[in-house]
Amino acid sequence: MSSTVTVAQEGEPEAGIRPVVVSRWSRHRRCVGLARAELRKVLAEWGLAMIEEAALLVLSELLTNAVRHARVPPGREIETRYLREGGGLRIEVHDASEELPVLGPSGEAGGWGLLLVDRLAARWGVAERDGVGKLVWAVVTTCGGSEA
Repeated sequence: MSSTVTVAQEGEPEAGIRPVVVSRWSRHRRCVGLARAELRKVLAEWGLAMIEEAALLVLSELLTNAVRHARVPPGREIETRYLREGGGLRIEVHDASEELPVLGPSGEAGGWGLLLVDRLAARWGVAERDGVGKLVWAVVTTCGGSEA
């Protein structure tokens, strides 16, 4: 299991430029725990420990969805990005699958992931990315759940 971590300091948040942490993960369920450990360190360094629980849950759900559902050719990796944003953090999970996640009914067999993300994140969505695939993103703030 490999993780290539790049910390790209795009400047200081006060100057309107956000620090970014980018990592690539092999498509294996163990990457979720490794990514959580990495995010925990990032949150501590950025003084955002107060959103740790929500941010870790959101990351776990988005990354688990990519690992379980993104059907991609061998050798394609999943990328995570953490960007400091205002009073919180933007979490992005990039994969090479064109299949879009669906916020659907939840039950005993699962389906709770995006519902949980929807409750914990101030906002979330799906976007195209350069090249193949998509990115799923969520913003977790110090204010908690949905922003009014």
